[in-house]
Amino acid sequence: MRASFSFHVTATEGAARVGVLCTPHGDIDTPAFMPVATLSAVRGVGPDDLATLGAQILLANTYHLHERPGEDVIANQGGIHVFTGWRGPWLTDSGGFQVTSLADRCSVAEEGVTFSSPLDGRRRILTPEGAVAIQEALGADIAMALDECQPPLAGRDGPGDRASLRVRAATERTLRWAERCLAARQRSDQALFGIVQGGVSESLRRSSARGAASLGFDGYAHGGLGLGEGLERRRDLIAAANAELPPTAPRYVMGLGRPVDLVDAIASGVDLFDCVIPTRHARHGVLFTSRGLLKIRNARFKDDSAPPDPDCDCPTCARHSRAYLRHLLRVNEALGARLASLHNLRRYLRLLAEARAAIAAGRFAALRGRLAQLDALPAA
Repeated sequence: MRASFSFHVTATEGAARVGVLCTPHGDIDTPAFMPVATLSAVRGVGPDDLATLGAQILLANTYHLHERPGEDVIANQGGIHVFTGWRGPWLTDSGGFQVTSLADRCSVAEEGVTFSSPLDGRRRILTPEGAVAIQEALGADIAMALDECQPPLAGRDGPGDRASLRVRAATERTLRWAERCLAARQRSDQALFGIVQGGVSESLRRSSARGAASLGFDGYAHGGLGLGEGLERRRDLIAAANAELPPTAPRYVMGLGRPVDLVDAIASGVDLFDCVIPTRHARHGVLFTSRGLLKIRNARFKDDSAPPDPDCDCPTCARHSRAYLRHLLRVNEALGARLASLHNLRRYLRLLAEARAAIAAGRFAALRGRLAQLDALPAA
């Protein structure tokens, strides 16, 4: 890793591991969950809130910050740490996921990705070199190489169908772009992670991981997962790629997912996660609790004076009832989304802390089993 970074594993249980990732803006106990601050903010949740909830590192979106306010604005303010007030570590993605999420507004060529902006229709070209330059201007602790993300199910019909050929081409292009990203880097105080692609093909995932590892990135991410491939299939794909990645480097699954998904991936040796699910579900009144999924907008909670989760130590559960939270969400009061987001984020961050403690104590298998049972319960 770069001189200002280090990663070391402190405990293991099977493939699951506890570690410490050291960055210029603080150490991260892994496995860790990164709340998603797409436009440099977690919606309705401030830096002090996040610190109280137990967040260690945040994730921002390179493509969207490039569109607005622009990386130069953030750089002129002293970088993303000063601009946002979150002085802990930041990770910025590369914009590669937008190849999928904005598929109807972009085209991919060897040079890079050309986007037609959903904001103003302007054409913007994102190259591997440009993605690195934007992230260096933003000043995040960890930057991601530009990749071409293809949905895993695109190639499910067989190795010869057109979709599978597109996945293979995207996987090979991702590796060529990875070389260009490494050649373009200028900052010595920013780690750069490579990204493994390959759809649902174990052989492609292995090949992609082997190629990325040979380039010597500071860490590695599994891209293009959590998009419908299923828990068991994802487990096999992660394991296949991890077998080709250096065990001394941190591993990150991008955009995953439900609590059971995180714990399952931890069991496969993954160290970092991010996902919009906890905050997006919160805004729609879906709460993750220690007793199962809670759809707080349901009529049964109209007069319920209990906290959303009696076993939770978040600010929402400490002060407010299910009835109050249901009321706020049903009348579209902004406080409702904020309180629900505080709860869901705390649930995720606490779960990862529990996973770290369980691995260190040799009890992770039991935690995983309990969560699998909980996930099978119907939503209340």
